[in-house]
Amino acid sequence: MDSEKFSRVFNSENWDIDASTFFPALMRKVYLWMTLALVITALTAYLAGPLLFQLGGGGFTFLIAGAIEIGIVAYLSARINKLSLVQATVGFIIYAILNGVTLGWIFAVYPITSIFKTFVITAAMFGTMAIIGSVTKKDLSKMGGIASMGLIGLIIAAVVNLFLRSTMIDFIVSGIGVVVFTGMTAWDVQHIKESMARSGGAPGEQVQKQALMGALRLYLDFINLFISLLRFFGRLRE
Repeated sequence: MDSEKFSRVFNSENWDIDASTFFPALMRKVYLWMTLALVITALTAYLAGPLLFQLGGGGFTFLIAGAIEIGIVAYLSARINKLSLVQATVGFIIYAILNGVTLGWIFAVYPITSIFKTFVITAAMFGTMAIIGSVTKKDLSKMGGIASMGLIGLIIAAVVNLFLRSTMIDFIVSGIGVVVFTGMTAWDVQHIKESMARSGGAPGEQVQKQALMGALRLYLDFINLFISLLRFFGRLRE
């Protein structure tokens, strides 16, 4: 939405019409940014991931990329109000690229048919929960709190399993991950809408950056839901 359209929307005397025009447009931008990040990640994973495995530097490279990813998310979350929209967008794109590098292993382990099937299932589940989070009148903050605690448990279990290398624990973690990220998707969509409403709909970079951070949250929900489902629906290469 350009500045002229923002001006037309918010300078009108009829706020109800303006809000109904502005918020759907901004949510479309959230989903557009999220989709762009998914495309960048998928292309990077498909092109760079198998190559890194062939070169034998996969593990070390993925570890470095993963550490940088965590740093980028932490930096964007802490500094989003002080960054320009261009800086925040560049950080978002770099994160999507690095995540593609760390996810490249899936193309070396799973055939493309399994990956595509899991992607379709993930998209269907994500879309359903996004609609629920968008239209429900029920406060989902309690569910979001439970999902957040579950996420902490998932991280701890995943770290422990790095040493135990238990197939059973990995299976349980994946199952819980499906439940956690399904719930978080609905909660995040509702949270994003409420955050934008509290901003008062003021035009400018601030609300655009808010939409960008919302896209990052939904992008992470989608990616983590996809990885959890892949362990159930993906068939390893023979």
